[in-house]
Amino acid sequence: MSKTIDLILASSSPRRKELLSQIGVRFTVNPVAICEDVNPGEAAEAYVARLALEKAQASFALTAGELPVLGSDTTVVFDRKIMGKPRSESEAIATLLSLSGKEHEVITGVAVVSAEQTLSSVVKTKVKFKTLNEDICRRYWATGEPVDKAGSYGIQGLGAVFVEGIQGSYSSVVGLPLAETAELLEQVGIDIWHLDAI
Repeated sequence: MSKTIDLILASSSPRRKELLSQIGVRFTVNPVAICEDVNPGEAAEAYVARLALEKAQASFALTAGELPVLGSDTTVVFDRKIMGKPRSESEAIATLLSLSGKEHEVITGVAVVSAEQTLSSVVKTKVKFKTLNEDICRRYWATGEPVDKAGSYGIQGLGAVFVEGIQGSYSSVVGLPLAETAELLEQVGIDIWHLDAI
């Protein structure tokens, strides 16, 4: 017997899929492609909130509003600058070296769109890096992990060795703040902890 589906995830991110599965949400995936350029003068919080909402709204429209849709977006901010996904090895290395030995913020926006309401949340987490050198950054790039990661690293993968400390939501740094997401889902009538989804 097939399981009941309660939610659509507007993302192809394996990390977000794993996190939703971790808390027993019954969902299917319908990723959408939207422009992820930062608007002039746009603050990081507004940026991730906008992208999360645009993803959810676009997927909701494509699926004719059959189910609530969850959208999310994560970015890294250092020295008031949004650090997106690297476009080259040199950019990734420069990003990692700029974060070396310092603290940065990871900001994730989450939006849930249903036929009745639209809800959203933005979560900030502080991450402290150990001191890095160019050789370790170059070796890390060669693993392929930084390519699709905001800030050029993945805390849930090999990049975990760079992290000395974290203040806030670990799951938000991975890509989806679970405590806040569960609250949004509850507000649109979606339960968690379904054993058939874990």
